[in-house]
Amino acid sequence: MPSPAESPDWTDDAEPLEDDGSGAADLETEADVPCPHCGEIVTIALDPAGGRVQDYVEDCEVCCRPWRVRVWYDAAGAADVQLQPME
Repeated sequence: MPSPAESPDWTDDAEPLEDDGSGAADLETEADVPCPHCGEIVTIALDPAGGRVQDYVEDCEVCCRPWRVRVWYDAAGAADVQLQPME
């Protein structure tokens, strides 16, 4: 899967993903990610209704330190999730 920087289709598309009848169950709603601070694997909830490209701050449920969460949904509903530590 190309990174968001490599794909022009991943630009700032804040439109929500729509159910085209093929089943909203295909859209990813959770991701297991490693905390960039403590390294623990945590499960975060993803919200497909937030748009194809999302950028927000969330705290680690283990060490309570903040991360920047970036989510990109592709046309098939698969999510690419990247975390960056925030100081």
